Amino acid sequence: MAQMPQDHRISADDRPALLRQVHARLCEAYHCPIAYFHALDPLDELVSSLLSHRTKNADSARAFRQLRERFPDWESVRDAPVAEVEAAIAPCTWPEAKAPALQRTLRTLTERQGRLDLGHLAGMEVAEARDWLESLPGIGPKTSAAVLSFSSLRRRALPVDSHHHRVAIRLGLIPPKLAVGPAHRVLEAMLPPEWDAQQVYDDHEVLMLHGQRCCFFRQPACHRCVLLDLCPTGQERRGGAKSGVEEGEGFHGLPG
Repeated sequence: MAQMPQDHRISADDRPALLRQVHARLCEAYHCPIAYFHALDPLDELVSSLLSHRTKNADSARAFRQLRERFPDWESVRDAPVAEVEAAIAPCTWPEAKAPALQRTLRTLTERQGRLDLGHLAGMEVAEARDWLESLPGIGPKTSAAVLSFSSLRRRALPVDSHHHRVAIRLGLIPPKLAVGPAHRVLEAMLPPEWDAQQVYDDHEVLMLHGQRCCFFRQPACHRCVLLDLCPTGQERRGGAKSGVEEGEGFHGLPG
């Protein structure tokens, strides 16, 4: 079993190899490959992702379902009185902000494409598709990656949520002060080039699951962590040092 260097520092050159080790151990612990949780059309996934920001999965799923039940198509959502859209998505957080933001995104998409459809993304390279999506109002790196990875497109894009971000900082894969948005490109650049979309999806899922089940925001369960000997933060905690991440430093809210 590989051991951390005594000074607990990880060089940039060592990070891709560390990522491979982390991925292998977590995939064994969380039983990869992990099944995709749904296969929505890319536009449906875009709307679902916008509703999910800072919202529990069950609540955002209920908001999405209510929106689909209330309106026959996305054109109707785009053109409806904003109060009706807000009422439909009430289960998610901040519906009063998300309703006009969603309509603004749908209007911009219509202006650019002449229709509400994201099928053209299938013919783009991942980086090009992400840049195109992120040029839409309210769309950031997490949403662009989710649309490409989670939807029926099944592309090689890496979403980074708050759990994934926290675990990556504690492992030394990214600097403590790197926010979630910029972390997407940094972590994606470390991915082995031979990995397919399923392996990239697994990487996101296992790091997220590890943050939810072991590497908690406060009082991480280092004593039962399968990554302890690879983790600078775990080694420092075991030695009695306090981690800045545990106290909230370097932890940022999720942008789109």
